Amino acid sequence: MNVLFLCTGNSCRSILAEALFNHLAPVGWKAMSAGSQPTGKVHPRSLALLAREGISTDGLYSKSWEDLPRVPDVVITVCSNAAGETCPAYLGPVLRSHWGVEDPAHATGSDQDIDAAFMSAYRILRMRVEAFCALAPTDLLSDRDRLKAALDHIGDLVP
Repeated sequence: MNVLFLCTGNSCRSILAEALFNHLAPVGWKAMSAGSQPTGKVHPRSLALLAREGISTDGLYSKSWEDLPRVPDVVITVCSNAAGETCPAYLGPVLRSHWGVEDPAHATGSDQDIDAAFMSAYRILRMRVEAFCALAPTDLLSDRDRLKAALDHIGDLVP
């Protein structure tokens, strides 16, 4: 299964989700990330957070959804509707779900406040990725409608 985590800049949330998924996913499942308007660089706090959590950052870079190495089976948007962001709409015959997460790149305040925003996004994404990976041994994967419902439900989970 190929999963694409998609947002606009591909510098924080989708990068965190890609790295988490590839760290936790069962054999044969692979994640990639992209943005509709990539910033061209991964936010340094994203890389630092992943390194602190023991998750590989090898191969992570900000990229366009026009340069994907594989065709995704599932596309999960991680932009925040609550913040008024417009999510990119991936066109193609894929299963789509939305897991809205506040963008920590827009956090303001002290270093501790900004680090807390990154950690909050990480914890939300980790919980959701773990729930997604827990679907691996179930028969949901062969039922597109039930898988879509499960992924939509996972997108509402918060720690």
